[in-house]
Amino acid sequence: MSKNTDKAPAFIRSARGVRDVLSMKFSTLPFEGDWQAAFGTPERRGVWFIWGNSGNGKTSFVMQLCKTLCRFGRVAYDSMEEGACLTMQNTLIRFNMQEVNRRFLLLDNESIEHLSIRLKRQKSPDFVVIDSFQYTQMTYRQYIEFKEKHRDKLLIFISHATGRLPTGRSAKSVMFDATLKIYVEGFRAFSKGRFIGPLGHYDIWREEARRYWGEDI
Repeated sequence: MSKNTDKAPAFIRSARGVRDVLSMKFSTLPFEGDWQAAFGTPERRGVWFIWGNSGNGKTSFVMQLCKTLCRFGRVAYDSMEEGACLTMQNTLIRFNMQEVNRRFLLLDNESIEHLSIRLKRQKSPDFVVIDSFQYTQMTYRQYIEFKEKHRDKLLIFISHATGRLPTGRSAKSVMFDATLKIYVEGFRAFSKGRFIGPLGHYDIWREEARRYWGEDI
């Protein structure tokens, strides 16, 4: 019997022993300070899912996250809801995003199909924010196909919320699949996924967060 494993079925070639897995090296995001306290040291690829109700600091958190990610690579923000408009311009000004101009790219309502083509190009962005999942109109099956095409990227989906859960069946399924789930309420972003730091949350606006959650200021 031939020992040529190249001809073995894919599921056999993909099997790994414990030692093999433990010896693997993964590229991570070396967060520091408040980011590390909330989210630890997450892998720099995979799927993150951020959801929360309006008026709780979700947009502010996403902008702060984008600016932090620009330290580690290029970020594309696909603004499918607002696009390139005055409110988006004001948001970029408020968070001084011009400081990361060469590493931050705003996509003006780019479709998932066109975004997928962009991500296959050479020197494409490392991190992709899609705002919002509801505007993609993707089914869960379409999401899985998109994720599998771009396994080398960090895909970050922003979602509307109904109560404390994402809006829509597909969005809930994506939340459960995501490696890092971040729920935003009361100007605080909670890590609910597989990467949790010693504190487990990030204060978007510290004074307001502590006031909302009844903590001493």
